[in-house]
Amino acid sequence: MTTPRTTPRLIATDLDGTLLCAGGTVSARTAAALAAAEAAGVQVVFVTGRPPRWMQQVSAHIGGHGVAICSNGGAVVDVRRGELLESSPLGAEAALAVVAALRAKLPGTAFAFEYPAGFAREPGYELRMWGEDESHPVGPAEELLGTGGPVKGLFKLLAKHPDLDPDKLLTEARAVAGHLAEITRSAPVPLLEISAPGVTKASTLARWCAGRGIDRSEVVAFGDMPNDLEMLAWAGTAYAVANAHPQVLAAVPLHTVSNEQDGVAAVLERLLVH
Repeated sequence: MTTPRTTPRLIATDLDGTLLCAGGTVSARTAAALAAAEAAGVQVVFVTGRPPRWMQQVSAHIGGHGVAICSNGGAVVDVRRGELLESSPLGAEAALAVVAALRAKLPGTAFAFEYPAGFAREPGYELRMWGEDESHPVGPAEELLGTGGPVKGLFKLLAKHPDLDPDKLLTEARAVAGHLAEITRSAPVPLLEISAPGVTKASTLARWCAGRGIDRSEVVAFGDMPNDLEMLAWAGTAYAVANAHPQVLAAVPLHTVSNEQDGVAAVLERLLVH
């Protein structure tokens, strides 16, 4: 593991599988490293596939700005105020075109929808990780996305298949619908995360940095899954945690220890001594 020769101006880190331990917790060591970075004047921005409603768990560690980039760049939120600052929605027509293409190519795929008012899902989309106890609209995509439907301002479309290998699912989905939207994945199950064309963690992070006069060379980024690849390629310095997807480990030259070993904190502690 190596570190930049100068202290960066901004740390951009993924959450699940990268910064967080099992169960989505922030270890004491990592919390201390994040606080030390902020105290040294280094902004820390969480750049995550999580929807805004999942951010309260980490709000205590979000830093002075209070902002997180969520849903793979589809939403920028002030976590403390619960305010959506900006979004890059996938239009209903485009979303339905993606749904139709994936249904035709990958029978059995079911869909869910993240939007400013919450989430909705098709009946065949099983809830195992989030939302089981939250009231939400359930119905076919055409009804939920239709003119009178509840889903407005969709910032992430989710597509779940019952049994395909996750990497094969991503490859096949991109082949038939990659021209319609950004398609990626971050979960260990066959679940796709779909955003508007050109909307990635990298594109939204780049806009955030540009608005604050921060050059990409002054950014250090951390990630573990395919949805992090664009951000890791964009940042001046990037690290893959040891538990990262093989594609990420191959693409990113710098590695740190795993999330369970506080890989992000290990790098931050080294950075802050420069």
